[in-house]
Amino acid sequence: MGRLVPRRIYDITVERQQESPVVLLEGPRAVGKSTLLRQLADHLGGRLLDLDDLDTRTAVTRDPATMIDGDGPVLIDEYQHAPVVLDAIKARLNVSSRPGQFILTGSARHEALPRAAQALTGRLQRLPILPLAHSELMGTRPDLVRRLLDTSAGTSPAHPSTTSREGYVSIVERGGFPIALAAPSHRARWRWIDDYVRLTLERDVQALSKLRQAHALPLVLEKAAGQTAQILNVSRLAEAASIDAKTARDYLRLLEAVFLLRLVPPWDRTLTARTNARPKVHMLDTGVSARLLRLTPEKLGRRDPVAMTEFGHLLESFAVGELLKEVSWTEEIAGFGHWRTRDDLEVDLVLETEDGGVIGFEVKAATRVAGNDFAGLRRLRELLGDSFLAGVALYTGARSYTYEDRLHVMPIDCLWSEAAR
Repeated sequence: MGRLVPRRIYDITVERQQESPVVLLEGPRAVGKSTLLRQLADHLGGRLLDLDDLDTRTAVTRDPATMIDGDGPVLIDEYQHAPVVLDAIKARLNVSSRPGQFILTGSARHEALPRAAQALTGRLQRLPILPLAHSELMGTRPDLVRRLLDTSAGTSPAHPSTTSREGYVSIVERGGFPIALAAPSHRARWRWIDDYVRLTLERDVQALSKLRQAHALPLVLEKAAGQTAQILNVSRLAEAASIDAKTARDYLRLLEAVFLLRLVPPWDRTLTARTNARPKVHMLDTGVSARLLRLTPEKLGRRDPVAMTEFGHLLESFAVGELLKEVSWTEEIAGFGHWRTRDDLEVDLVLETEDGGVIGFEVKAATRVAGNDFAGLRRLRELLGDSFLAGVALYTGARSYTYEDRLHVMPIDCLWSEAAR
């Protein structure tokens, strides 16, 4: 992958900086934030400060007010290296809060930084910049979530899916980091992921918190990867890493803060006491997850029960990740979560709109969807009534069709196939 892939978040950032004095793009390292910021600087005629550069970082730390002074927007890459710059930005905004003054990028969640959590509260818009969506790689815009919100648009693609199981294995195992995708071989990609994970743990996590048992952090990450697409079991994870449960929770929060994993919260608009209240674990990038678990394409492609279970978990994390990337481009979605009852009915991902409409997704690694695969979605439809807009079972089969009232079956590749339009 030698070409520069256009990012959907680019146009959204240009739009938001016309509305807000500060826009913050936050996401993992090596996801393309610096490249995007350079493009924005060229487009907006702004001045770029790269805080990964030690000389620039030192200058900003010593005299942030001078470094951000001047006409035109100031674009600051990896602002978390010199959080004192936020105080200078705040002082400038106290004089003028006109839109379009600053665009920041950061590789740690804003609220995880000691000083950053308070400095610009109410003065910035945060936008996620995530690993490449497969639709971005393909140059397509099927926008499944938006189509499901538009009940008049229909849901059936014009052509059946042509993606094989082997195709899904390849897509899931590669993940979405641009450098990893550009690697000339599997082994080169694995080496890059190994270095990426090590540097993130040693540099970014340690910068956020002084860890008492830092040696356990890689094992916590590995065990969390082993729980991807599953309800979080902190006790089991802590026992495997030989640490106490409180330390395990603290480490999970740090891993989430540097965008290695995502804890999808339980969703409970139905207010039923029978709902499971624990989050679900999803690794942010399935290429990283596959490498941590040493799951090669050959292993994932096997038809034995263990391999099929592992592939199913990775496929769910992948599909949930692709849907949440779409959500980051869709203003209508106000919240998301997973839904699971105490009697084990579940919906893998629930999206809720600003006005209370709900879309549910189930992800299946099988090539056919049976009636009982809709059990969780049916229960949700029953509880929500007209607020339930649609339920979708995403699967590895070829056809897309409506199964029954507001319940649909769709191939997973409708997330990037133009045929899905």
